[in-house]
Amino acid sequence: MNKNILYLFFLQITICWSQSTEIEKSLFVVGEDTIPNSSINLKEVIVYQPLTFNSYDSAKKYAILRNRTYKVYPYAKLASDRLEILNNRIKDIDSKRRRKKYLKRLEKFIYGEFEQDLKKLSRSQGKILIKLVHRQTGETTHKLIKELRNGWKATIYQTTASFFKLSLKETYNPKDNYQDYLIEDILLRAFSSGRLVEQPTALEYDLDELYYIWKSKLDFNKKKIPGQQRYKLIN
Repeated sequence: MNKNILYLFFLQITICWSQSTEIEKSLFVVGEDTIPNSSINLKEVIVYQPLTFNSYDSAKKYAILRNRTYKVYPYAKLASDRLEILNNRIKDIDSKRRRKKYLKRLEKFIYGEFEQDLKKLSRSQGKILIKLVHRQTGETTHKLIKELRNGWKATIYQTTASFFKLSLKETYNPKDNYQDYLIEDILLRAFSSGRLVEQPTALEYDLDELYYIWKSKLDFNKKKIPGQQRYKLIN
């Protein structure tokens, strides 16, 4: 056999073996998956920019809003969970009388379970909770009471809330309300870090759009002072 042909033959085998070895080294079997993959699929991780503020006062206000949001979000999430269970159960109750009796019993149970905790909420925390109930259920607290109980009950609760300068008709609107946008920012950061358990919002809005809307508004209104001190909030 010609030496040149023999050399090319062994060279081809060496190249093929080398390529095969490289492929084997780059393949992964994930979990019980028997299909080799050339890469490992990782969960998407969102990295947020550090929180910086132009003044100590604005940083402090954000920190206070964050603590209030952390405290009341679990109640809003629980309200959404209970509402879903309630709606599923009510479908199986044909009798109007039995349905009314069931709702009354449920209301008594909820009061007994959460009355003391909710009484401890400040007015500011209560306002955030009302907004977050709308975020999680897609309905205002006033409308939920009206649909589940009756219009008279909704009016009584609304009147009582007004004594504390609250409205059960309050909505969550991060597109037009800056504080709501900050609450949304707080929630998303908390979900990403595992500080709060995420529950999808019942409302529809584009998060990227929200970011650019408020960035544009804030940049337009912001007074740029050379050498101005910046304050960073530590999580």
